[in-house]
Amino acid sequence: MSLPRRTFLKTTLAVSASAALASKLAAGESEQSRDFYELRSYRLHADTRLKTDADPALLDGYLAHALIPALAKRSVGPVGVFTEIDVNKETATASPKADSPVWVLIPHKTLASFVDVSGDINTDPAVVEAGADYLRAPKAHPAFERIDSWLLRAFAGMPRLKLPVFSRDQAPGRVFELRDYESHGELKALNKMAMFNDAEIALMKDLGMSPVFYGQALAGPNLPHLRYLTGAVDLATHLANWKKFFPDPRWTGIKDLPKYAENTSRNTSRFVAPKPYSQI
Repeated sequence: MSLPRRTFLKTTLAVSASAALASKLAAGESEQSRDFYELRSYRLHADTRLKTDADPALLDGYLAHALIPALAKRSVGPVGVFTEIDVNKETATASPKADSPVWVLIPHKTLASFVDVSGDINTDPAVVEAGADYLRAPKAHPAFERIDSWLLRAFAGMPRLKLPVFSRDQAPGRVFELRDYESHGELKALNKMAMFNDAEIALMKDLGMSPVFYGQALAGPNLPHLRYLTGAVDLATHLANWKKFFPDPRWTGIKDLPKYAENTSRNTSRFVAPKPYSQI
């Protein structure tokens, strides 16, 4: 049975509108499926607040026994806790870096999760009890010099944190590299992020560089910039992966393209090793 023209048009328009709405909703859901990351840097070295270096055991106790268990109860994690290391690339050896801050990576599925954790977690009675030594450190002996914090949003090219197998297995020699790419302008920062989404993320994955996250910094010091974390089961493997990256034709084919020109003004690389209680 054929429909009258007016009814047919109304039905067709309704279906088209529903399809358009569904498409918009799907796009919205996809947009919201990207992680948010809080990256913290706890500075323990004496400066303006501390007369002597802070006792690292205070922060370790808080993170291991108070913060991370509380985050797990809120389905937040895995949480990475790292300290910097000095690396000799020629010998593929490393040693602890003097005066290293403690880096903490906290992934959030939503922005609301970040807000709730940042604002309320230290009012949780279980956290207050388990982290009492850190939270109630006296003014004369603070538990840290300062805490720096950045809020990052996952790249579209890798919307969720990826836990490497060697982290899941808690491989004792695993090592990571935290890279920070600053740009001289905001559009160039977006351009560098596009370069990763278009090609670099896939290349790093193909070469076994085990990227953990890529994030666009939304708030914090030294904007605009992006950060990412890669790693390997050991330092020698990580360095070998980078040696494969630079001559790869997929990298040499894009690095000098005019559309990506001058999108980075400074690249800071930090080699980091996980704390014993780190979940990454």
